[in-house]
Amino acid sequence: MTRQRNDDHSTEFGLWLRKQPEIDSRLGFVTTNIDYIWQNYKTGKWMIIEEKRYMADLTYSQKKQMETLARSISDDNCVGFNLLQFENTSPDDGKIYLNYREITKQELVNFLMFNYEDR
Repeated sequence: MTRQRNDDHSTEFGLWLRKQPEIDSRLGFVTTNIDYIWQNYKTGKWMIIEEKRYMADLTYSQKKQMETLARSISDDNCVGFNLLQFENTSPDDGKIYLNYREITKQELVNFLMFNYEDR
């Protein structure tokens, strides 16, 4: 059964989708939004970033959908899909994790500038 949201972080359309029995997840229909498509338009480099607060993780459905999306991207300028987790709500109020590895604010800025050693 399609999981209903337990917060107010959706649009009216998103809430409507979850209430339609004809497109229920038990019938195979799933969705996820993309939080950020981050790009440097001067270099052409870009990436997808999923943001999670309070150390939330990707749901099983999100993991599968993001894997499908990442496999389908053939653009050499794409540096992939990345999970950005905040201990609380932002880089300013707790720890920061990038792809499950703790990083500093400066490392986050470097990452967003596409300047990084390894992700």
